[in-house]
Amino acid sequence: MGYRNLQQCVRDLEVAGHLVRIEDPVDACLEAAEIHRRVFASGGPAVFFSNVVGCRFPMVSNLFGTIDRARYMFRDTLDAVRRLIELKIEPQQAMRRPWRYATSPWYALAMLPRRRRRGPILANRTTIDQLPQLKSWPDDGGAFVTLPQVYSEHVESPGLMKSNLGMYRIQLSGGQYAPNREIGLHYQLHRSIGVHHAAALRHGRPFHINIFVGGAPAMSLAAVMPLPEGMSELTFAGALAGHRIPMVVGQRAEDAAGNAVELLPIYGEADFCIAGTIDPQRRLPEGPFGDHLGYYSLKHDFPVLHVHQVFHRPGAIWPFTVVGRPPQEDTIFGDLIHELTGPIIPTVIPGVRAVHAVDAAGVHPLLLAVGSERYTPYDPVRRPQELLTQANAILGQGQLSLAKYLLIADDEDGRLDIHDIGGFFSHVLRRVDWTRDLHFQTRTTIDTLDYSGDGINEGSKLVIAAAGPPVRDLPTEVSGIGTLPDGFDDPQLCLPGVLAVRGPKFAGASRSGDPAIDRFCQHFPADHAINRFPLIVVADDSRFTAASLNNFLWIVFTRSNPAADVSGIGSFVEQKHWGCRGALVIDARIKPHHAPPLIEDPETTKKVDARAARGGPLARYL
Repeated sequence: MGYRNLQQCVRDLEVAGHLVRIEDPVDACLEAAEIHRRVFASGGPAVFFSNVVGCRFPMVSNLFGTIDRARYMFRDTLDAVRRLIELKIEPQQAMRRPWRYATSPWYALAMLPRRRRRGPILANRTTIDQLPQLKSWPDDGGAFVTLPQVYSEHVESPGLMKSNLGMYRIQLSGGQYAPNREIGLHYQLHRSIGVHHAAALRHGRPFHINIFVGGAPAMSLAAVMPLPEGMSELTFAGALAGHRIPMVVGQRAEDAAGNAVELLPIYGEADFCIAGTIDPQRRLPEGPFGDHLGYYSLKHDFPVLHVHQVFHRPGAIWPFTVVGRPPQEDTIFGDLIHELTGPIIPTVIPGVRAVHAVDAAGVHPLLLAVGSERYTPYDPVRRPQELLTQANAILGQGQLSLAKYLLIADDEDGRLDIHDIGGFFSHVLRRVDWTRDLHFQTRTTIDTLDYSGDGINEGSKLVIAAAGPPVRDLPTEVSGIGTLPDGFDDPQLCLPGVLAVRGPKFAGASRSGDPAIDRFCQHFPADHAINRFPLIVVADDSRFTAASLNNFLWIVFTRSNPAADVSGIGSFVEQKHWGCRGALVIDARIKPHHAPPLIEDPETTKKVDARAARGGPLARYL
């Protein structure tokens, strides 16, 4: 019933044909990541790197590389977890259908972590420099842990049941870190670890951290689950793993000054554990790091972890993933999480039927939502009203609060598919009224990793709400748009009603817009034929932007900050409400303050090409 550790998982996947071993030497610096990206893109198997150059620990990647493999790994427990969620939503179901929920008490018991005095994780000790030094992109600032499970407790209410387990970026080397004694910890504003850290500082208490790597795959998935604050991810991990998570207590180590330190509980089945304490007075530059938006997150000061001890179990395996321009393996995490948590959304936000964080746009930059417009049903205009209440509720929920663009639509006939992104855009664009349905929030928080805004964590949001019957047809070919202003050319159709235009290189003030966009908008009157396209995107390369839906989503929503980059033909301000009478125009060109996009290392690309040419078990995936 579920895997208890990573070794069981690897053996099972290999027997079932879901994992391939590479016996040849592979370098953890760039080469392993390049292999991983290609295998993932080909829909290939998990990859076990048994011979890592300069390292005695093997590595494994792409465990979650396909949704089918992810479901296979949790085949014994997924249905049981779904039933627990059903009972959470509607407890009376247990009385109505007792046989369906007969095993639920067993899985509810598995949600209670188990305290232990020993475990395999304590068998061996090592140092940071002996761990696999994974570097994924050429300009990464050092080696990183990309599948960590970071464990922390609140100093005011410690204990397993109120702990936090999160997946936060860990830099093992490079920068200004003292080798083997310091590592970097990068977390974002909305994470529970930030609440724990603030409490420790407030009380003047040491903030201890344990970083687990490996163990049951359920622990990795639990670390990225959007659970309510105060609910321990160990409970979800136990249900998904099918057993109580063993946590070893009572371990001690020495801090940098030689003082005895009692460590936090350690996951007994982990492959590795790095135990340490956050320095309350010190921050160091962390990064750069090639991140999930498809760009580098740059150097910024983040907390420093003083390393007390590094443990590893016998036969330890180092799991990793690679992030970059989506889709990547973390896309599958999102798909699986949505399968499990999607039914909960209507119980958390009344009137909202579904929410979809669009992976191809980098997750946080673009949210789609299906709501319900129940106010004044007799109103023949059917303008968005309750949708705006629901939009504000969505933007007040945990990680959803980092959304930059939120498109929310009423679904009167119940047939709107939130995962049909092109169809969703068409539904909205046929109904939206740009004079009424644009709602900005300025000088607020956005994703730490999004460099389109005013600074780190700083930017704006735009809610676009659509309700009622269609008010326009959407053109499906580029014709009759007339002459574009100087410097703008090569119009291309992205989606029905969406036009991409190549613009001149951005030449405005770094974060406050470019006069060229004003010139573009002022070139056309509000009754010009180009306004048959309700949405116009100005890009550096209109053909690339229009080449695929994924390109459109990535370019537009990772390269624009609504308050600075949304303009319109026939724009106006009325009672502090901004709108436009013609097409909405989004400037999606690269700006000087944007982070550089990720590009593979040419020499590593040649190296992996040569590996593919030699044949072997992975050749067809490379």
